[in-house]
Amino acid sequence: MSDKKLLLDEIDEVISPNKKLGVSFYIYTIIFMILILLFAFPKIFIQQQIYYKSRDIAKLKGEFDTLKEENRLIQSSVESIKFKNQILDTLF
Repeated sequence: MSDKKLLLDEIDEVISPNKKLGVSFYIYTIIFMILILLFAFPKIFIQQQIYYKSRDIAKLKGEFDTLKEENRLIQSSVESIKFKNQILDTLF
């Protein structure tokens, strides 16, 4: 009986071997995951930094355009005052 059982066990192993995951598989998996994280996180960090910098640049550009328009209005006001001042100086 034991010879039959031994023979059936060997045939069973050949037909459907027990695939157990070894320690090396887990080590390779962990190393692979660490490598993915090492490449993914810097990319995410750089993209975030670019986003925040571009947002700040857009805000500063808006302020710059506003100040430029105010400067243009003030300069036209100064020109108007100068013109009035020259006219008044020549009349009196």
